[in-house]
Amino acid sequence: MKADIHPEYTLANVHCSCGNQFYTRSTKSDLHVELCSACHPFYTGKQKLVDTGGRVERFQRRAAKRAKANAGN
Repeated sequence: MKADIHPEYTLANVHCSCGNQFYTRSTKSDLHVELCSACHPFYTGKQKLVDTGGRVERFQRRAAKRAKANAGN
């Protein structure tokens, strides 16, 4: 490996939105994530809807508007 070209890895504290906290190594010291192995549906086996920035609500509003327009015809 070449000297002085690789980033320095430090101990990073990872905070999940579910409240879980764990440590790993990264180039950043603090990481904030939305999903982790404690709350991700694949690891928990529970079906959970993950809303990304209100996309689900926006889709439901558009679907309701379209259903209302089709009901009028």
